[in-house]
Amino acid sequence: MKKTILIITLLVSSILAEFKGITPKELLSMQAKGIPVIDIRTKQEWKDRGIIKGAKLMTFFNEKGQPEIANFMFKLGSLIQNRDKPFIIYCAHANRSKTLGKWLSGTMGFKHVYELKGGIEYGWINKGKKVEKLH
Repeated sequence: MKKTILIITLLVSSILAEFKGITPKELLSMQAKGIPVIDIRTKQEWKDRGIIKGAKLMTFFNEKGQPEIANFMFKLGSLIQNRDKPFIIYCAHANRSKTLGKWLSGTMGFKHVYELKGGIEYGWINKGKKVEKLH
């Protein structure tokens, strides 16, 4: 019986979870409302290409492309204390953010995970949006 309840709870959570790609305009609108924007790229990528102004820098993958789950989840938990709270993630081309977003919304139970379509390269810089350079 307990196992059945757990399975039903997980299914309902995944159905209610939202993972959606958004445009730069939507990102800026949501950010203006206080929704956090999280850059999951590597430190070197931040230095090389810059970041979206106001983004929280929280690497998910190390320089070798391996996930750093414990460190990321600790930082995410400090920023997002309630799994119902929306947040936006982005990476370079949206490949990593899609994978992470699906995992966060599906497996981890975050209800409102958004990702920048095309990442910072194709969804931001190529759309003429400015970045902040790190030194």
